[in-house]
Amino acid sequence: METPWILREQHQRVVTLQLHRPEARNALSTPCLEQLVYLLEQADADVQVGAVVLTGAARFFAAGADLRELQQQDVAAALLDRRPLLWQRLAQFSKPLLAAVNGYALGAGCELALACDIVICGESAHFGLPEITLGLIPGAGGTQRLIRCVGKSRAYQMVLTGEAIDARSAQQAGLVSEVCVDALTLERTQQIAQRISQHAPLALRAAKQALKQAQEIGLSQGLQLERQQFVTLAATEDRREGIAAFFEKRTPHYTGR
Repeated sequence: METPWILREQHQRVVTLQLHRPEARNALSTPCLEQLVYLLEQADADVQVGAVVLTGAARFFAAGADLRELQQQDVAAALLDRRPLLWQRLAQFSKPLLAAVNGYALGAGCELALACDIVICGESAHFGLPEITLGLIPGAGGTQRLIRCVGKSRAYQMVLTGEAIDARSAQQAGLVSEVCVDALTLERTQQIAQRISQHAPLALRAAKQALKQAQEIGLSQGLQLERQQFVTLAATEDRREGIAAFFEKRTPHYTGR
């Protein structure tokens, strides 16, 4: 499958996917989103991939959805839109997913960052959901993920005004974990991804699942599910290898079993 709007490279166990629609400021058209999901699902099935980094360009991570597509969409087309299924498939990616954001992450671009597990951004980054200024609301998880990420008041202000926040505000609000000099954003994100990818694959999958559940269910149920994941890992070869390597003062060799 050709992927003209997504550039892919792999270094060791980390795959980097770069949005590449410079003519549209990396707007997430349906074909672009389809290609992104396709590559993510490939990476999910590849035992040689431990983590994935998503990135964009210097001035735009992604400017939003493709407005030309939306302009042509009536109610019937909206009901039949395949994009919600694509976003659902993206959310099911089971490995660590990191975003390296420089410039503007707006609308669907902001929603893409919110769908990632870890967001690292440059000083130039701005995050916003400006759909309200077009007579719309976020439609790919923006309202739901943003309020869980930054809290009630900040989320209401961002969604109802359509105004973007800068990198430092995003970090203070909990939307991003680190702010870098722009030139180092991708390198720093890849560095974190490489460290993550060295860990036991089954443990990473279980940890991500437990963390995701923490945002969706109550504490009591979350603790039960966390314990289930913990017990399940007790039967893995990687758990035995990790503990043995600790006592033997060596680097563990994980096999994903």
